[in-house]
Amino acid sequence: MALSQRDFLGFPGDAVVIVTGAAHGIGQAVARAAARQGLAVAVWDLDGDAAAALATELRNTGASTLGLAVDVTDDGQVAAGMQRTVAELGAVGFLVNNASPSSYGDTTFADGLLGGVDSARRVTEAWLSHDGARDGSLVNVSSVAGALTGGGAADWYPTAKAGLVGYTRYLAVHRPQGIRANAVAPGFTRTRRTVDLFASEAGRANLERNPLRRAAEPAEIAAPILFALSPAASYVNGVLLPVDGGTVVVL
Repeated sequence: MALSQRDFLGFPGDAVVIVTGAAHGIGQAVARAAARQGLAVAVWDLDGDAAAALATELRNTGASTLGLAVDVTDDGQVAAGMQRTVAELGAVGFLVNNASPSSYGDTTFADGLLGGVDSARRVTEAWLSHDGARDGSLVNVSSVAGALTGGGAADWYPTAKAGLVGYTRYLAVHRPQGIRANAVAPGFTRTRRTVDLFASEAGRANLERNPLRRAAEPAEIAAPILFALSPAASYVNGVLLPVDGGTVVVL
């Protein structure tokens, strides 16, 4: 008998995942993919209206879901979001730390580190405070910039993304509550944040250096994230997985 994708990934029937920065781009694709796998999905985003809209979309497909406005740099909001998620969806066994400021804005170095790496620590510690995280799994969304190259549109961006990998490896080794921790490093991905980049000469030149000669779609990043998160990857721990079409191979 052929296995379904859910059978292969092995998520339990009562699985709950929090996805931060989930209203748009890669986070949105992760939330949709998780819902298709039967997970209950907590959609966390700074944009509360967009989070609620995505939650409604997922609910209309039969998924259990919750959309919350959460500023992941704020302890109080993170604690309240975690409490409500557990109360409404149940014990949270899985976490995807995806939220980060845009590297194309006017974010300061300090704020970039706060939003790009310290926020992941903040959410992770709140998650670990609940029993549902025991023997669970998390994925931190890094980037090839910083984690594998020196690129990035702003100084804070590669710094934060490299720091996120270090934090992932720390969690993988010390394994608080027995969790697994991995990081996924997307390359160029088509999202609303990268529209101007791909229209630029520099963006087109970067795509020419990619062996696949194209950018990723968010769903192509979401699939490896779901695998690394899932019980199918039960012996994968502390890994940095580039999902970049082979760009770093030719750099």
